[in-house]
Amino acid sequence: MRGFKEPGFADRQKAAQQARQSIVQKFKSQPGPDDPEVVKRRQEREAAAARREQLRLEREAAKAEQKRLEEEAKAAEAARLAREAEESAARAAEMEAEQKAKRDARYAARKARGKKK
Repeated sequence: MRGFKEPGFADRQKAAQQARQSIVQKFKSQPGPDDPEVVKRRQEREAAAARREQLRLEREAAKAEQKRLEEEAKAAEAARLAREAEESAARAAEMEAEQKAKRDARYAARKARGKKK
């Protein structure tokens, strides 16, 4: 069995030339920009990009609508809490006035009993 023969300069040069030729052939075999297949693929890519952009805009609009609804809900909740606080304060003031009136009535009754003696 013979050993491996190291390729010489001419062999390496020939292999490089063949590699360059295959690259040129591969490049020349590709369809040009006006080829119907290339145009069709470009239009499909553009249509897909337009669909993605439309979906992105729809998502943004949905997010904006959701945020607006959340803000309205927060505002309604804040208004409800403020109204409840006002009602609670009014009830507390009413109860305080009622208690004061009862206390004053007891005090007046006690003073009236004390004067009868």
